[in-house]
Amino acid sequence: MPTPPGVDALLELFAELTGVMFCAKDADGRYTEVNDAFVRRTRERTRAAVLGRRARDLFVPALAERYEEQDAAVLASGRPLRHELELIRRGNGVAGWYVTTKLPVHDSEAGDTVVGVVSVSEDLRAPEDSDPSLPALARAVELVASRPDRPPRVEEMALAAGCSTSVLERRMRRVFGLAPTQFVLRTRIDHARALLTGTATPLAEIAAACGFHDQPAFTRQFARLAGETPGQYRRRAR
Repeated sequence: MPTPPGVDALLELFAELTGVMFCAKDADGRYTEVNDAFVRRTRERTRAAVLGRRARDLFVPALAERYEEQDAAVLASGRPLRHELELIRRGNGVAGWYVTTKLPVHDSEAGDTVVGVVSVSEDLRAPEDSDPSLPALARAVELVASRPDRPPRVEEMALAAGCSTSVLERRMRRVFGLAPTQFVLRTRIDHARALLTGTATPLAEIAAACGFHDQPAFTRQFARLAGETPGQYRRRAR
């Protein structure tokens, strides 16, 4: 089947991106296209070494399982998965926050059957200091940072920022690339990472300090986002 017009140019464009990871998979979960930014987060060095392989071949089990669950949901429903928060290691080995969106690929010649998934993960860099929304949002950010053990509700964040919850949502997404609830979760996990690497605080106490009901809940959420348990993260960091 001939390549649809514009696809080659689009792939060439994705290849130039450095802060966005791109990949495409077929219905069997095999990578059919990736850009260099994606290759750098694997253990491989070339696109050729990634193409044709599955997530389980390239990533630790916790991450691979999560990616395959996401892909299966998109393939089965035919609906996009948008704005998933993830903690991903960049090419230099330092972990950073990304937001991932996955879209189904349809084959119109086969009755609009879903035949694959395309995915982009955007690196959430620091916001621009010049953004006019930042001063007001700073009050909400300070509220979140001051209470990692008691995460504020969106309504509380909006009150601190002096706006409605809907306006807060729009401003947070524009400045930070995240919904307010995602921003709160990121802050709590970042606090946990600091405690894991900079202190000898027991995991159960870190869980409580970061607003989790108990250590198992903390471990599940941390592993879902980072692909490793808090204990594994601490050992590797040391």
